[in-house]
Amino acid sequence: MNKDNETYLKLFWGRYNHQKRCLLSKKTKATAVSTTVSVLFGFTITFCAFALWNPFAGFSILNLKLPAIHIAKPQEQEFPLRCIKGENVTQMCPKGYYYPTSHSPTGNHSRMCPSYFKWIHEDLRAWREKGVTREMLEGARRKAHLRVVIVEGKVYVEKYRAAIQTRDVFTLWGILQLMRMYPGKLPDLEFMFDCDDRPVFPMEMFRGPNAAPPPLFRYCSDHWSLDIVFPDWSFWGWPEINIKPWKDVLKDIKEGSKKTKWKDRVPYAYWKGNPYVAPTRKNLMKCNVTEENDWDTRLYTQDWEQESNQGYKKSNLGDQCTHRYKIYIEGWAWSVSEKYILACDSMTLYVRPKFYDFFIRGMGPLQHYWPIRDNNKCTSLKFAVEWGNNHTDKAQAIGEAASKFIQEDLDMDYVYDYMFHLLNEYAKLLRFKPTIPPGAVEICPETMACSVNGTQRRFMEESMVKFPSDSNPCTIPPRFDPITLKEILEKNSNSTRQVEIWEDEYWENKGQ
Repeated sequence: MNKDNETYLKLFWGRYNHQKRCLLSKKTKATAVSTTVSVLFGFTITFCAFALWNPFAGFSILNLKLPAIHIAKPQEQEFPLRCIKGENVTQMCPKGYYYPTSHSPTGNHSRMCPSYFKWIHEDLRAWREKGVTREMLEGARRKAHLRVVIVEGKVYVEKYRAAIQTRDVFTLWGILQLMRMYPGKLPDLEFMFDCDDRPVFPMEMFRGPNAAPPPLFRYCSDHWSLDIVFPDWSFWGWPEINIKPWKDVLKDIKEGSKKTKWKDRVPYAYWKGNPYVAPTRKNLMKCNVTEENDWDTRLYTQDWEQESNQGYKKSNLGDQCTHRYKIYIEGWAWSVSEKYILACDSMTLYVRPKFYDFFIRGMGPLQHYWPIRDNNKCTSLKFAVEWGNNHTDKAQAIGEAASKFIQEDLDMDYVYDYMFHLLNEYAKLLRFKPTIPPGAVEICPETMACSVNGTQRRFMEESMVKFPSDSNPCTIPPRFDPITLKEILEKNSNSTRQVEIWEDEYWENKGQ
């Protein structure tokens, strides 16, 4: 493991150190029978007449009421793991593969993807004219952890260096689940993936007619970089800190939010995390309540090593919707905590970020969160809480809008749809034929999950797609026209600026 990963882990651990009812019976009606029927029909009538007259039958067909027959909708056939049992066994991808190799949905319903899918087009803008050449792809290798190749519906991986914890493992696991969600639907493609935090390819380094911008996928980017954002590993679980797969966490947070009504919650701003991963977080801790100052915040240090030793009893995300306000602040880069904080219907106090992930650009200040200055956190947080407590209906509405967005537009179906459309649009840009490199190995659920145990195995099984989707991916919206994009950016900027004006006026009046 390289020195950067070692340093990250020291900081990470909190130290420097898813019936139809069919009524088949109807009331029988008497029918007049013509006397000119054929012999065959005559025989049938004679038989029926006997049945109607027969005193031993104990009932009359005319009065017979057959019970309603319920035909249940056939259950989807599940395709669980097929592990080879035994000690010291090398797990292999099943031959004559048992999982469907093509996607045949029965539902024709087509839904439009959420608005943030439009940003896929923007993230691939650098390659819109010339496409992605082999030279460009290889240019990203020096910063990549993985090369992922999809050929004829199978996934191959070439690893270049170790990733932090199991980020690479669960990212690859997520890609495999996408392939199971929509089997055979993605075209052949080849891409590079970096599992570290910060973007590494500035736009300014790849300008001009001869530029060969390298396409590199990662978890977050910024407005000055080429790096392409992709859902992070934790959507399928984060075993090192016992954070369950997203579909389960989302349920926990939804239920947890119901425990305390918004206006009955603690009227302060809450944050719990590791302050040692970045200076901006250390600076945040200065805003904690002291004997001299109360900035209306309640800030707590999360020591993951200690929490691990105590069985993660105090880090259940479903139990952290107890305050009216929750603070989101970046760490070394964007933080995984973002989606968990926004999912809770407390109003999110969003410290001005430097980075973005794949969904946050679909959310906006004063609609889904309250913007906080990065350079004057304490006074900014104090004003936000004061404003919220004096405008409780508005503050509650902002929190609920964010929670609704996360619960509805960021469920796992949409996460898979985003992955599908991003990779599909990227594949359209390739100007070369994807090939399996000599050092690549085929991966499948069996090779990844069968040989591991404990929390990692449990999270893989819990997040595993067990049968193909019965519908097609949502319909990706067209790319932004320049005017609309400019209006969106200006609206966000103006909303943030409006909050800053209110804040300045608040403190000016306080000083009088």
